Amino acid sequence: MKKMIKAGKSVKNEHSVAGAKEPPEIYYEKAEYALKLLKGDCIDILNNHFEENTFDMIFADPPYFLSNGGVTCHAGKMVSVDKGGWDKSKGVVENHRFNIEWLKACRRVLKPNGTIWISGTTHVIYSIGFALQSLGYKILNDIVWYKPNASPNLSCRYFTHSTEIVLWAAKSEESKHHFDYRLMKELNRGKQMRNLWEIRPPSASEKHFGKHPTQKPLELLKRIILASTEAGSLVLDPFCGSSTTGVACALLGRRYVGIDLEERYLDLSRRRLEEVRNQP
Repeated sequence: MKKMIKAGKSVKNEHSVAGAKEPPEIYYEKAEYALKLLKGDCIDILNNHFEENTFDMIFADPPYFLSNGGVTCHAGKMVSVDKGGWDKSKGVVENHRFNIEWLKACRRVLKPNGTIWISGTTHVIYSIGFALQSLGYKILNDIVWYKPNASPNLSCRYFTHSTEIVLWAAKSEESKHHFDYRLMKELNRGKQMRNLWEIRPPSASEKHFGKHPTQKPLELLKRIILASTEAGSLVLDPFCGSSTTGVACALLGRRYVGIDLEERYLDLSRRRLEEVRNQP
């Protein structure tokens, strides 16, 4: 256990060099369960406070750059799509530069045989796919996450958006990535699991502590973690939001480090993690 916790720490003594920036704020930590939340910019934290080859798996739900003043439908009501300053586009070139930077930081801390999963819509996923290939990752799959109860399109000028893409990539062409083929086949009633996953968005019970505008369903993260990690693996979420990744890790016996800039979402994460750890 001591080795597990040490690997996830961003401690000045062991993971920094002389003259490096101050360690990030540890917002929440449950050492006995290997759960940790860090407050700060993920690029800075990963570049300056973690050793290379630290994490077995990364799940990333980066900004989709959709907050442009538009509207959408939620629960039968017209609502704004603006999620916050972190989701505002700075233009195609700057958005892509950001994707290159955080993916480069993630690749440095990913173990040689580790994998990364990134979710996105059409607005950002092509930039991310190009960035992955540019940095030397090996794309393994593109998962199509189908939402059977997707919100209608209010403008009636487009097909209704009912999917997101989740890219799965290994660190390099030489990586020997982990894939639990037998378990995925078992979960799919004895047939090979395909890359089209029908999973409903988060239920109300997953949001009883509050909402994050891009919260992912627990079922999606549990499947991802079971498919690509073993018990005890160390998992990173650099844009953790409400920490669905962390909740899944806690339930499945994986170690977890989540990073976010906004305290309100870190507080939401903390409450969710405390709830799941207090369960029998």
